[in-house]
Amino acid sequence: MTVRLMTPDGMLQHTPYAHVAVGTGTRHVHVSGQIARQADGTPLAPGDLAGQVAHALRSTARGLAGAGATFDDVLRLTFYVTAWTPEKIDVFMAGVESVAEEIGLRLPMPPASLIGVDVLFAPDVLVEVEATAILD
Repeated sequence: MTVRLMTPDGMLQHTPYAHVAVGTGTRHVHVSGQIARQADGTPLAPGDLAGQVAHALRSTARGLAGAGATFDDVLRLTFYVTAWTPEKIDVFMAGVESVAEEIGLRLPMPPASLIGVDVLFAPDVLVEVEATAILD
């Protein structure tokens, strides 16, 4: 395996992600921001944060697969969420948990950042996910 995840002693414990990923490989895979849209651009789960998180992660899984990678190869995930407030964490995590087994995303996740933003590229887009992986 090219990625080893850990949360060393002294770092915040019991988070939904590991704090450190160590990658040993030579091919880097970068999946651009994925959103809840079908291939033809049709929006999925309008107004539903959990649903959009799940759909964006499915799209991320497709991008990884296209490069020959899986979530086991992911070093880092970045989530951008519109109008973020801490009260939304349960809904956000419900979206992650609802699709994790289906797409092979183990929990806790690889190192991740959740960044609150005012808006994304279209008003109906509530979340965008980026992934960085390493292979070989």
